[in-house]
Amino acid sequence: MPRVRRDGISLYYDRETGGEETIVFIEGLGYGRWMWHWQREAFAGEFDCILPDNRGTGYSEVGLPPLVARLPRLLRVLLLNKLVGYSVEGMAADLEAVLADAGVDDAHVVGASMGGMIAQQYALDYDRVRSLSLLCTTHGGPEAVPIPDDTLETMYDVPEGASEREIIRHRMSPALNDEYFETNPETVEQIVDWRLEQDAGEVARESQGAAAANFDVSDRVDRIDVPTQIIHGTNDRVVPVENGRMLAEKIPGSELELLEGAPHVLMIEESEQVNDLLQTFFADRSYSD
Repeated sequence: MPRVRRDGISLYYDRETGGEETIVFIEGLGYGRWMWHWQREAFAGEFDCILPDNRGTGYSEVGLPPLVARLPRLLRVLLLNKLVGYSVEGMAADLEAVLADAGVDDAHVVGASMGGMIAQQYALDYDRVRSLSLLCTTHGGPEAVPIPDDTLETMYDVPEGASEREIIRHRMSPALNDEYFETNPETVEQIVDWRLEQDAGEVARESQGAAAANFDVSDRVDRIDVPTQIIHGTNDRVVPVENGRMLAEKIPGSELELLEGAPHVLMIEESEQVNDLLQTFFADRSYSD
């Protein structure tokens, strides 16, 4: 199990070697590596695929004192907003430690939601990015269209008397279209199993949420100078599609792909379309170019 230490925290990453070019997939807030299952199946073998666990997720350490978990939620959130390690800048530094440990000098970096924030920060702060794919994400700051209030309530609310599985399905509901739940019950149950196994615990999830809430590269994102693809669903109820449009306007030469009717986790619900777009984007920027 490949690991690297940074800032006193042990960070885990999964690696499946298979090609000359490397893709690194960065997951969203609280999500484990499972969220890239459909992309891993499509690209493993042809590419060297690296999937890090964000700090506090999966096999990566949380790095927070046990006392934090026992604090009242409001006080805990206020404290987490001040924790340097749980900033997007800190998680971009985690990614740099992972790629340095893996000996990767050059990678296609793919990030979704909070992972897209980490990817932007990484492209601004480090020099290992060959291309950048930003899915369902935002540059943050006062111009960004925020998560709708009803979505926030669903994401953080715990229904009274609900089981752990019911809580996961409830919190996940804004990220997928309603009909996906109805027509793919077995896949939804598999996702719940993966989430129980790999997702961040409550305190780490809140810590990542504080980091995402404080993220703002709106005044620097136009300095990204690598080939950039932006993929966003028009029915994203978590990070509204206007954020994808703003990114495309600000990042020079970026390509915007809007998937009609697609939800927030479009890498799952519209995996074939997303994989085709990524494949074409990578092919146009292969090492033979």
